[in-house]
Amino acid sequence: MLTPTICLMDVAAPRLAAAAQPGQFLIVRARQQGERIPLTICDYDRTKGTVTIVTQIVGASTRLICSLEQGDCFVDVVGPLGRPSDFVELPEAELRGRRFLFVAGGLGTAPVYPQVKYLHECGASVDVIVGAKTADLLILREQMRAVCDNLYICTDDGSEGHHGLVTEKVKQLLDAGRKYDQAVAIGPMIMMKFVTLTLKDSGIPLVVSLNTIMVDGTGMCGCCRITVGGKVRFACVEGPEFDGYAVDFDEALRRQAMYRPQEQEADHKCKIGRS
Repeated sequence: MLTPTICLMDVAAPRLAAAAQPGQFLIVRARQQGERIPLTICDYDRTKGTVTIVTQIVGASTRLICSLEQGDCFVDVVGPLGRPSDFVELPEAELRGRRFLFVAGGLGTAPVYPQVKYLHECGASVDVIVGAKTADLLILREQMRAVCDNLYICTDDGSEGHHGLVTEKVKQLLDAGRKYDQAVAIGPMIMMKFVTLTLKDSGIPLVVSLNTIMVDGTGMCGCCRITVGGKVRFACVEGPEFDGYAVDFDEALRRQAMYRPQEQEADHKCKIGRS
């Protein structure tokens, strides 16, 4: 348990580990009648045949996932799914020396980590801004610090690092003359929206991940439909990463809230059933 509500686990899945790339996700089902939960791949070890996932308890299914102990099994583990990050297709020689800025909010630190690790191994220069409400909710700090050039911590309450929002730190870096070839923002939808607005006039290409609106992960349910550049796209099969400047974030925010009442009801029933 990284925090009281955030769990990290290694899953033995050799074929998945052999094929996984930064930016992709997998789907787990904790019990036979359980729902399919898409989770971004936080790390992978091809030698050990494991993939790492990070899960936050937000409802009945995620509570069940985080209750699993070492040696337990998922009913299903499917992946890797989704398109890898675009930079995976670039030659290592082209990545070497390029400057990247990553902005991670909350649990978004988990999918940011494998991307930063990959770029670090390719010789790219990477700065990372990580934000959370309080220091107690920060995750993977030491792991991230080991694979980036500069790590900037932001907390809403000032309990660690910069006292304020990640967008303020982004503006500080740009005002200080920092130059970047690419920016990536992953985290709460509202955070990605305002990072996009902050970077809009900078001329820096921006990629965002819409993994938080995925449900079944195959495009069949249609819950992750989103307008990107005036066209309807499906986050799970055409993403989850898209050009941040082209995403209709207001639509994405509305879609993300569609099933909140059902999630709260299911979590309430789950807790009652255990009492």
